[in-house]
Amino acid sequence: MQKRAVKKNARHRPAWTQLALIALVLCALGAAWRFTPLADVLTAHNLASWARSIGGNRWTPVILVLAFTPGAFLMFPRPVLTLVTIVALGARLGLACSMGGILLAALATYFTGRFLKRDTVRRLAGDRFDEATRVLRGHGVVAMFAANMLPVPPFGLQGIIAGAIRLKLWEYMVGTALSLLPGALMITAFGQQIRAGFEDPSKINYWLPAVAAVGFGIFIFFGRRWAGKRA
Repeated sequence: MQKRAVKKNARHRPAWTQLALIALVLCALGAAWRFTPLADVLTAHNLASWARSIGGNRWTPVILVLAFTPGAFLMFPRPVLTLVTIVALGARLGLACSMGGILLAALATYFTGRFLKRDTVRRLAGDRFDEATRVLRGHGVVAMFAANMLPVPPFGLQGIIAGAIRLKLWEYMVGTALSLLPGALMITAFGQQIRAGFEDPSKINYWLPAVAAVGFGIFIFFGRRWAGKRA
């Protein structure tokens, strides 16, 4: 009994140094996007202007697709990256590259979770790790859809948890794609009008982003009510 207790305590003893460092880095990054001069420099408008100027480079699609992966680990706002991609590449190619980047980032976080020790992921996820494990394993695609409707924990950490608990890869990817596509479509509508505004402000169609925003709002409202019952 005593040996079991010692092993149990050793297994659950936090790796304080590693966890403190990870928490410090995540908090610093989150604060940087909101409270430092980066919040003024990296605005959606500034990034959109920059994106429009680089859209003609043949390597831009590749760079933007790859940018979603470090963005997921660094907690950079994913909708901003999607907006930049749409403005730089246009609606069709931009949407395709955005979804490609999102799914590539999802794969990267998933396999990170596969390689990390389960106890490490449990400490990162907190008290709800066991509950998340039970829900995700029991409901697969539906659970991933619900998790993205209620984005707690963040997108990157969701992928790490899914990998750590060995959720089926196809269920994770399908659930992620289905839940994030409507948001990408809404941002595409906004981004296309911003792109049009750079060329000729008279070409801006204000109805399209308005309808997209209303449709996305309805989707989020009912999606989160449904997800709240399934979570």
